[in-house]
Amino acid sequence: MRTRKAALVGALCAGLSVALTACGSSGGEDPDAGTNGVGKLDPAKIQDKARSAARDSSSVHLSGSVVSQGRTYKLDMRLKRDGGTGRVASDASTFELLRVGDELFLKAPAAFWSRGGKDAKGDGAAAAGKLEKKYVKVPAGDPAYQQFKGFTDKNVLLDGLIGLHGKLARGDHGTVAGARTIRVNGAGGSGGTLDVSLMGTPYPLRVQRAGGAGQLELSDWDKDFALTPPPKQDTVDYGKRIPSTGEGSSLPAPAK
Repeated sequence: MRTRKAALVGALCAGLSVALTACGSSGGEDPDAGTNGVGKLDPAKIQDKARSAARDSSSVHLSGSVVSQGRTYKLDMRLKRDGGTGRVASDASTFELLRVGDELFLKAPAAFWSRGGKDAKGDGAAAAGKLEKKYVKVPAGDPAYQQFKGFTDKNVLLDGLIGLHGKLARGDHGTVAGARTIRVNGAGGSGGTLDVSLMGTPYPLRVQRAGGAGQLELSDWDKDFALTPPPKQDTVDYGKRIPSTGEGSSLPAPAK
């Protein structure tokens, strides 16, 4: 009888071996088993691999919040090597951006444009009404061009967001959107945290910025999407300079 019971217990243990390290074992599993191996690297190397993977990718979906000068901006951007599209919103304003190559377009409600005062002809109300629901082409020579373009430039935006501050340390294993990750902490977490995928390419999947300056999710790596200029009937070209947006230096500078 004892022999039969021992055989039964042995069979049960064998059947559970896929899920357990050993029958009766407690916490002996390797958290990096079956992964891409970056979880065993030094934290600086993990961050470097995540940055390289981000730079080499063809596209990404970035969403979350960035805190700048006491104001919280919500970002929802889809980015490619040659442009991007999406929305930036705060409690004061909301606008959409679309860049195809060097062509940059800004779309916003009338309230966004009216904050900037008068247009080139001196009539702010008329300009706001004219521009609402239109894609306004931002000329490359306009002071706002580089500022707005930064939100549609994949490498510029990601380079500014992924970097951690202070001494780096390898954190816990976890999951982000179902994907297994390893966390890197900067200055014990106060310098930001970075969750890097342990499956396949070590893409950054979540960034918590230093000093509580926002959190962003990074997904849909290398998933292509359509990126085309808006229809001409929906576009306004102001020439060398667009009306003032009223945003000025209050916009966040994610690349710094």
